[in-house]
Amino acid sequence: MNLLSVGASYRTADVSTLERLTIAEEAVPALLQKLVSQPYIGEAVVLSTCNRVEIYAAVSGFHGGLGDVCNVLAEASGIPAAELAGHLYVHYDEAAVLHSFQVSSGLDSMVVGEAQILGQLRDAYHAASEADTAGRLLHELMQQALRVGKRAHAETGIDKAGQSVVTAALEVAAGHLGELEGRTALVIGAGAMGALSVATLTRAGVGPVRISNRSAGRADRLAEAYGAVAVPYAELDAALREADLVITATAATEPVLTRARLAAAGPLVVLDLAVPRDVAPDAAGLPGLTVIDIDSLATSRRALPAAAETAAVEQIVASEVEHFLGWLRGADIAPTVAALRTRAEDVVTAELRKLYGKRSEFTDEQRADVSRTLHRVVQQLLHSPTVRVRQLAAEPGGDQYAALLRELFDLDIPHATQADAVPEIGGKA
Repeated sequence: MNLLSVGASYRTADVSTLERLTIAEEAVPALLQKLVSQPYIGEAVVLSTCNRVEIYAAVSGFHGGLGDVCNVLAEASGIPAAELAGHLYVHYDEAAVLHSFQVSSGLDSMVVGEAQILGQLRDAYHAASEADTAGRLLHELMQQALRVGKRAHAETGIDKAGQSVVTAALEVAAGHLGELEGRTALVIGAGAMGALSVATLTRAGVGPVRISNRSAGRADRLAEAYGAVAVPYAELDAALREADLVITATAATEPVLTRARLAAAGPLVVLDLAVPRDVAPDAAGLPGLTVIDIDSLATSRRALPAAAETAAVEQIVASEVEHFLGWLRGADIAPTVAALRTRAEDVVTAELRKLYGKRSEFTDEQRADVSRTLHRVVQQLLHSPTVRVRQLAAEPGGDQYAALLRELFDLDIPHATQADAVPEIGGKA
């Protein structure tokens, strides 16, 4: 099997396209099953965030696997395959490994170095594990990607400024509101992004901070944790009228902030971090309303800080990619080495059978001695070559050694995969 990653992000698609592609949390298990039911897909992980949707898959062929993934995404999103293709990026084998490590370390994030993606990737991996769609290959890839992300944050200062999509959005908001400290803020939504928003606002000295959520219990708990005030969802309109700054990050499928609701609220700066968007498109142009969404952040230089530590993270990623590729190459040679040893044992067994047929006078003890000796000779003869071929296979271009062994000894390995009979490479997240 080979690795394939296919996705769309803020780099390749606008918010309206990402809205259609976004996979709701409750829809992920069904989509995972749909993916692995395709002819060329053996394993699958789905990562869906506010600014990216990606499929990681173990496939039996590039073109077939890509076609399967694209067809499933087109069906799930309702976007015709021809239109969808213009928004997708595709990474295969080594490039897929590199991309996954860049994602986990925050190098591919809208805000370089943000740590939230690490938790989102972990959730995606756990969802695939629970759905039993992550096999040996994706288990290793995801575990190592999480470990690489942890290394990047632990060994460099790439996230020392506490940057996130929220902090980047607040920087943009400050350009419209001026000093944010002391401003009244309203957070709509008490999920992961809502919680991050409340924490970021609190650290920045913005306040008072109010929280409104359809589930009052979650809003109450979040407000208690940060000294904020929970506002009943039925009183949302009143809270909007009193706010200077609104951050909205719900999981609603329809706009929460309609044109009529925002028109009645008066002047506002709204940070819409939800996908699908929480602000109705027809609200654009309302007097006194400024909306900052994912599209705005993607084009803002404030949202793309140049961290001095980026080079150090890139070096970590490069070394970890090579380490993982060595494991993949070693995994490819393992079935071939096993087949060679089996072939040798079969030859010894056949020759012993012929010998014992001719020398019936051998006692059981003598037969055992001869058998042990011959098997030991074969094991010793194969030991050094097989150890060396594993070492060579782990080096760049090492895949040629597996093919050479199969050709020299006429070994037939119809179902050899990169994840067969290989020890784990360690460093679990």
